[in-house]
Order: sequence, then structure tokens, then C-alpha cells
Amino acid sequence: MNEALYPIAVFFAAIFTNNILLTNYLGMCSFLSVSREIKTSVGLGIAVTFVMATTTILNWMVYNYILMPFGLEYLRFIVFIIVIAAFVQIVEMIIERVSETLYAALGIFLPLITVNCAILGVSLFMVIREYSLITSFFFGLGSGLGWFLAILAMAGIRQKLARAKVPPGLEGAGITLIIAGMMALAFMGFSGMINIA
Repeated sequence: MNEALYPIAVFFAAIFTNNILLTNYLGMCSFLSVSREIKTSVGLGIAVTFVMATTTILNWMVYNYILMPFGLEYLRFIVFIIVIAAFVQIVEMIIERVSETLYAALGIFLPLITVNCAILGVSLFMVIREYSLITSFFFGLGSGLGWFLAILAMAGIRQKLARAKVPPGLEGAGITLIIAGMMALAFMGFSGMINIA
């Protein structure tokens, strides 16, 4: 593959064929909890995408310019979590100042972005796969957009289901998990197209 097109291929693969949520099953807790309403899902999806893309770049720089030169690669888990937590605190303060409605709607789930395993997973995949800075950015952005697409689709389906007759034994978590499984199967249909990431 052309080296210049590799980051673009990684970007689209991260959205569709290697979706961080529906292929790797990372970030499921906030996905299942917040996907009841489209408005809240959009807000959290944008926040996760922004945090994921930005912290991937920050963690790449920290790993390549601080941890590797000093032989401290074994500290990457702790350092990555610290970088993510600090950045999420900044995002939380900005959202509180800009949109109190969104801040109130996201509630406890905004601080939970810190422990969203999808964000840490993207940084770890970036290190394991030895991506360059540009490829890491596209991978982080694509993974965030893939997570956003998945939670938005789930929110739309769950809002439609609110008016549907669901068998009593499947109401709530049961039907939500079935939908998540069907969405994962649907995204697996893309796997023959691009499988780079």
C-alpha cells in the first residue's frame, strides 16, 4: 500500500472494520448506559471522539519522547491513564462552562470518560502496532468516530424501541445486548473491505 495512503486506510478501518466498540468490545459500559437518548449520545460521542483523538497524540508523544528514551516503557499504563485523566478534567471544565445543559445531561458519565477502556485501548494499540504520529492521530480520530457512530446508532434504535412492543423478558438490558450483538455482526460485514488497523 502507498505509504501516504496508509493513515487514511487506518482511519476508515478504525471506523468500520476494526471498530473499537463493536469489534474489540471496549467502552461498552458507557455505550450501554448513555445510549438511551440521541441528544446525550451525541454529546458523549463528540466528547469521546475529541478526547480519544487528542490523548492518542499526547500519549504518542509522551511514549516516544519521554518513556522510550529513558527506558520507562513499562510505565506506559500508568502514564497513559494520568494523561487521559488530566485531559478529561480539562474537557469537563470546558463543557461545564460552555453548555451546562449538556454537562447536566452527561452527569456522571463525563468523568467516566477517564476510565473508558476504549480510550486507553486506542493508546495501547497505537504503541503495540508501532504507528507513526500521523497514523496514530488518524487511528485515534477514526476510533472515536467509530465509537460515536455506534452509540448514535444504538440511541436511535433504542428511541424507536421505546414505542415498540418488546416481550417482557427482553425489556431493558436484554434487548439492548441483543441489539449490540446484531450491530457487531453488521459491522463484521465490512471486514472484507479494509482490515489495516
